[in-house]
Amino acid sequence: MAAATKEPSSASAGKRKRQENGDKCKKRRKSGGDEGVDLKAQLKQLEAEILESRKHYNNIATLLELAQKYDEDRPTAIAASETLCRVFVRLLAMGCLVERREASEKDATVTKWLRERLADFREVLLRMFNNEKLALPALLLAMSLLKVEAQHLDGRDQPAFPRYFFTQVIYFIIQSPVEQLREEFTEKFIDEFDDIRFYTFAAISEFLRDPSADLNETVRAIIFNLLLNIDDVPSSNKDLDTFYIEPPTTKKRHPVRSLSQHKSQAQDAWLALMQLGLSKDQRKKILSVMSNSIAPWFTNPELLMDFLTDCYNAGGSISLLALSGVFYLIQERNLDYPEFYTKLYSLLDADMLHSKHRSRFLRLLDTFLGSSHLPAVMVASFIKKLARLALNAPPSAIVAIVPWFYNLFKKHPLTTFMMHRVPRTEEEKQKIEEGGVEDVFLAWERDPMETRAIESCLWEVVQLQGHWHPNVATIAKIISEQFTKQAYNVEDFLDHSYGSLFEAEMGKEIKKPPVVEFMIPKRVFTKVTEEEEKQGLKDSLVVGLWDFGTA
Repeated sequence: MAAATKEPSSASAGKRKRQENGDKCKKRRKSGGDEGVDLKAQLKQLEAEILESRKHYNNIATLLELAQKYDEDRPTAIAASETLCRVFVRLLAMGCLVERREASEKDATVTKWLRERLADFREVLLRMFNNEKLALPALLLAMSLLKVEAQHLDGRDQPAFPRYFFTQVIYFIIQSPVEQLREEFTEKFIDEFDDIRFYTFAAISEFLRDPSADLNETVRAIIFNLLLNIDDVPSSNKDLDTFYIEPPTTKKRHPVRSLSQHKSQAQDAWLALMQLGLSKDQRKKILSVMSNSIAPWFTNPELLMDFLTDCYNAGGSISLLALSGVFYLIQERNLDYPEFYTKLYSLLDADMLHSKHRSRFLRLLDTFLGSSHLPAVMVASFIKKLARLALNAPPSAIVAIVPWFYNLFKKHPLTTFMMHRVPRTEEEKQKIEEGGVEDVFLAWERDPMETRAIESCLWEVVQLQGHWHPNVATIAKIISEQFTKQAYNVEDFLDHSYGSLFEAEMGKEIKKPPVVEFMIPKRVFTKVTEEEEKQGLKDSLVVGLWDFGTA
């Protein structure tokens, strides 16, 4: 390097000098008996010479050449990278890379050259992110370098977050094939430091809006999972107190110290991803954690309205999962959804009681119909519709529905007329005697206020009391008994399955052993042989009744 020596020299002379240094390094490596010890000594000598005098700055180029061989010689590359990291940390702390106005032309050239080599070293570390065995060490070196750059690169009194370098780090992490790299970065940096999380949101948003970025399905899935794992939402500005790089104290209202700014960055990142389109599985994942992990990040949750209403109107399991998000907006942000209960009623179908999201839906349904101010006519429609669906539902669903009926009857006494409707006119009594009365419930009606369920009766529960499963039959009988219990805890019944009900039944103590046949005949449809007849065996009754051979 011309400016690193005492006497100016040409570019070719600098190049020749680097080659000579490289040749010396090779000779040193070959002359040693133990290659590992020899490499360590060689790197230590190169590092010591750089820190000793400016005339040895060309050793940095030698170390860069060794670090760039990560595909050929990984141990050498990572060892050289660690040495380079220590070198640049020392040089940055000494102020050797600070551009000063009063510096001479020669010093300015040296500073410029060092900054270019620093850029080369950054690129080497970032390229290592694509190597499965070097990605994690390279990440730690890059983050160490980032912290020192923030404190010393620009020569300021207060540290400044190096956003350009950090954005590059995020870009390479997103596009890296090493999944463990993202897990390590999330665990050790995003989850630990508020400023890293803040600038990660900003970098992701910038990446998603970059027209030159390759936003294929794989990359979008990586970004989706990365954002989904950032779920620890601070509750106030006081919670923002852990920083990887301390923000300037001279600026009281620094964005990193503001919760609203944190949420704004997260909101921008999520919206940028949603605008690109999400797969069905991704929508399900988002909706499953919407009210707890995503909506709290939004300073304007109203921006989620279109996404949630689209999902809610989609039908099927997507609608079930969108319920909690829509209710969150209604409850927290006064979202106007006039047909909410109409849409909720339309979700009651046979598939819902067989869905794996059944427990989640019933929990939400218990919340939505928990108010005693709801019209009894509408509540009766939900009770009647679920009772009708229970006729073909699995036992695990029925044992959760019936206690919920009980609670609704207690909250809405007007609906209790459905349990015991006595015929009042002679005409009704005559119809019952002749063959029964037609159920007035309009099962096909979409509006829960127009189903006439309140005028019907719960004959379906009577059918459930004779269910083949003893647990279902037992629990269905609580509707026919006196309502002495204040309420049932629905949570105790929601997570039952075929297996749990079977285990509960098998675990019961048998009070009266069942009657079984103690003698099993050897033949049922065929006659006994002569030898068996001599032994006293006779034909079974079935053989005698079904013997057509003598006809």
